[in-house]
Amino acid sequence: MTPGPGDQVPDPAAPAPAPGAEAPPDRRTAPGGTGAIRRAFGHEASEAPARPETPEASEAAESPGTLEAPEARPSDGPTPDALTTHPLRVAVIGGGPGGLYAAALLKRGDPRREVTVWERNAPTDTFGFGVVLSDETLGGIGSADPVVYAALRRALVHWDDVEIVHRGHHLTSTGHGFAALGRRRLLELLRARCTELGVRLLFRTEAPPADMLTAAGYDLVVAADGVHSRTREEHADVFRPTLTTHRCRYIWLAADFALDAFRFEIAETEYGVMQLHAYPYALGSEPASTVIVEMREEVWRAAGFDELGEEDSVARCAKIFADVLQGRPLRSNNSAWTAFRTVVNARWSHGATVLLGDAAHTAHFSIGSGTKLAVEDAVALAAHVDREPTLAGALAAYEAERRPVVESTQRAAAASLRWFEELAGQLDRPPRQFAFNLLTRSRRVTHDNLRLRDPAFTAAVEEEFGCPPGTPPMFTPFRLGGLTLRNRVVVSPMDQYVAEHGVPGDFHLVHLGARALGGAGLVMTEMVCVSAQGRITPGCTGLWTDEQGDAWARITGFVHTRAPGAAIGVQLGHAGRKGSTRRMWDGIDQPLPDGNWPLVAASPLPYRPGVNQIPHALDRAGLAAVREEFTAAARRAARADFDLLELHCAHGYLLSGFLSPLTNHRTDAYGGDLAGRLRYPLEVLDAVREVWPDDRPLTVRISATDWAEGGTTADDAVEIARALVAHGADAIDVSTGQVVPDERPEFGRSYQTPYADRIRAVLGVPVIAVGAISSWDDVNSLLLAGRADLCALARPHLYDPQWTLHAAVEQGYEGPAAPWPAPYRAGNRRPPTGRKDP
Repeated sequence: MTPGPGDQVPDPAAPAPAPGAEAPPDRRTAPGGTGAIRRAFGHEASEAPARPETPEASEAAESPGTLEAPEARPSDGPTPDALTTHPLRVAVIGGGPGGLYAAALLKRGDPRREVTVWERNAPTDTFGFGVVLSDETLGGIGSADPVVYAALRRALVHWDDVEIVHRGHHLTSTGHGFAALGRRRLLELLRARCTELGVRLLFRTEAPPADMLTAAGYDLVVAADGVHSRTREEHADVFRPTLTTHRCRYIWLAADFALDAFRFEIAETEYGVMQLHAYPYALGSEPASTVIVEMREEVWRAAGFDELGEEDSVARCAKIFADVLQGRPLRSNNSAWTAFRTVVNARWSHGATVLLGDAAHTAHFSIGSGTKLAVEDAVALAAHVDREPTLAGALAAYEAERRPVVESTQRAAAASLRWFEELAGQLDRPPRQFAFNLLTRSRRVTHDNLRLRDPAFTAAVEEEFGCPPGTPPMFTPFRLGGLTLRNRVVVSPMDQYVAEHGVPGDFHLVHLGARALGGAGLVMTEMVCVSAQGRITPGCTGLWTDEQGDAWARITGFVHTRAPGAAIGVQLGHAGRKGSTRRMWDGIDQPLPDGNWPLVAASPLPYRPGVNQIPHALDRAGLAAVREEFTAAARRAARADFDLLELHCAHGYLLSGFLSPLTNHRTDAYGGDLAGRLRYPLEVLDAVREVWPDDRPLTVRISATDWAEGGTTADDAVEIARALVAHGADAIDVSTGQVVPDERPEFGRSYQTPYADRIRAVLGVPVIAVGAISSWDDVNSLLLAGRADLCALARPHLYDPQWTLHAAVEQGYEGPAAPWPAPYRAGNRRPPTGRKDP
């Protein structure tokens, strides 16, 4: 369970089991009552469980084999009555940490319960080696069962450091607070607790199907049967699982000595990049460390691991990472190379059956979450079963509490997983930036958090980045083309839909002027349309007339005069097939009730079939005319004194529609492969670059993925960016999606920034990151990690026009990168509030 430092999520604060209430009616007699069922379940169905002396004493000798089909209630779940009272008979499928702890807590919550655990392996069998538990998880265990907590505390190995080895540079970050123990030891402790409480443990015994268990009178079936859950698959129509197999292979091994820190090491071999994750989990007379070796599938095959047996694979890994192992061997435990699978379920319960741990969800081992999540599931499930008046209510409450925590963890794990999948593209970074990027890869650990943990390490990263003393990263200047920005904050383009005939008015003056006064280094206009036909809505601004150009000059003049040091940029675009719609608040992407204008696009494909109109596919004359519209708008933008121009090639608008294979079905020179799809956007870029002043930067916004099958991929995005830079783009503004309506974005904190990170790492070009960047800590983290050169924020600037100035105040910064306008200086401190006693 390899952790990323600090990646553990806060404990959900599940309450301790409630005191036992008056006993509900006894429903322990198995329906049907056949002898075959009693024998299959290892005991007479109406008997209380025997109390074995040791975990091993409860081991069943053999698997029960084929079960006689009972004449019992139907297999679609228990009767309604069984879901309306507290369960007295509980079956747990799977004797891993989650299953055992759930069994112990359910028995502890009501000693009258008959709780039985089925485990198909022997009690001494276990897979994997070390298990990492966070302080939050241990706190939840302490609240739920102090006996288990005390035993765990005695067994844990603690350490604080993370060591990162990067091309001969050894960097150490401290203050991370890890704790681990052997998986075998954890299972021993949990089995002992189950035995002490009177849980029946059946080892080497295949559990009957969940339907058969409920038919035999079990009120609650806890399916803790792992990532390959049979229970989940038997009811896939209800749970609706999605299993995603990822691009790396890994193998779980151990070394018979204890490292003194968590260790990340990279081996750049002739076959490709391989990485090692290692940490200690046992000290004393039998010291040990977990060692996981991971690499991309193609590297694994090129190195010949696909043809090696277990023993040879282990020896080969030990040779590759001989330095960290100090020449010592590795050992395995039925270890095999595998590809990680992310498990997501639409539902976690079905009747009286509930999924727990890996059966319900998985999160990549690089943030140390598997056992942690399973144990936290057990705490929450037991608490709700004891608290809620009905089982149905308990299972609903369990899922409602745990699902948001799990989904948050899975988002962090997905970011971490992808970081390691793309590790080869990260290696050329400076050593400290590489280390900082690794530590913050999941976006859970941030600059501010790491500065508290390890101020010396963070200060060294800031120095390597070029922060002047006392200056946060976001307030370091940045030179883009011939323009020097005073800080790294960009007010992202935000459509306002309040223009009249394309002319920006007082609203735009106040909107953009306020954000310039608010301290941002660069303020961007909304998408300014190059023609009336290219508008999204009737309220969009434009630059197709001189009147519009003069109105924009009024706004740029205000910014340059009243907010000196702030830059203002214009984003030029054409709506394409997404035009002729209502203002956002009147029905986003819905056509106008009347007065619609004809649309043009790369191909005659409506944005929403049956809703939006079918656009006309641009012919050669139409392509030339639109290109000239962009050129004329760029000339007016230059005369209006904009400092920067951005070409909008994202979000499914006209130029984006040429780039995506989902929206470009052309068979001429402007369609087909990526080179063909790039042809027209590059022609427009060339034309705009020719008329835009050389000393003013030109950027391009792209959608780096369509979030849809068959659309633009992250690999495509790199090649698109490469071509745009070759044709004169000074920076790439990296957004995603909004190309097709059936997209499936992976929303989350800073969820689009990995695409910017990759383009910057591969091409070495300046990038602007955008997408759910919501705090100054996010901005500092992204900059220090080298994922972006500038950060564009939208909604935070709607909430607070002075967001940048307030970020400076909150960080104690008073330098030249965030000057308060003279009339506002009296307000440059947080106003006092009412007294708040602790």
